[in-house]
Amino acid sequence: MVDQSIQVNINEVNQALERKDSLDVIKWAYKTYGDKLVYACSMGAEGMVLIDLISKVRPDAPVIFLDTDFHFSETYELIERVKERYPKLQLKLVKPELTPEEQAETYGDRLWERQPDLCCKLRKLVPLEKELAQYDAWMSGLRRDQSPTRTNTQFVNEDRRFGSTKICPLIHWTSEEIWMYIELHQLPYNDLHDKQYPSIGCEYCTRPVKEGEDERAGRWSNTSKTECGLHQ
Repeated sequence: MVDQSIQVNINEVNQALERKDSLDVIKWAYKTYGDKLVYACSMGAEGMVLIDLISKVRPDAPVIFLDTDFHFSETYELIERVKERYPKLQLKLVKPELTPEEQAETYGDRLWERQPDLCCKLRKLVPLEKELAQYDAWMSGLRRDQSPTRTNTQFVNEDRRFGSTKICPLIHWTSEEIWMYIELHQLPYNDLHDKQYPSIGCEYCTRPVKEGEDERAGRWSNTSKTECGLHQ
């Protein structure tokens, strides 16, 4: 982990930002952390909105995507469209140490079915931990109404999992507002959103949701797992 040279009083900052909008939060974040801030983008609908807002403040901002090797083809296609739309962004695909074949050889085939937490650790948590060691803070597109586990998310959060500071500019946005923004600005988005996939992760652990379900109900739906571990 980095020795954080930039220290902020999270309670005081959240009070100061309480009545500010998302763009103000992003401006504060880059003013405070500069090149020591990275956006970890999942390429979901919120991610498209946040990338667009970031581009207005820092067009060449570093952005990382955790490429587990298990994403839908639609997700990889979206990444190419994002590169075309925002050519100045420093978009980096972060890979796990093990290839899918090496993981199967070491831990057995279809690890995501037998030990989904371990699979997420190998292909998401460990790679992100190594990447965040280069930064003092990271940005996320979490919204409070996405799930019960996210209702207390603040604009600025102490991230004990990664020994960092996590900034979430979109906490007050609703799903409807996200899509209004996408449509208004004609942003690229994952085609799977049009097929009842409101939350999209790895192909093996994501299914479309049914009417009335929580928007994250399609993630790890056959297990008690609700988060990959990045946002605990």
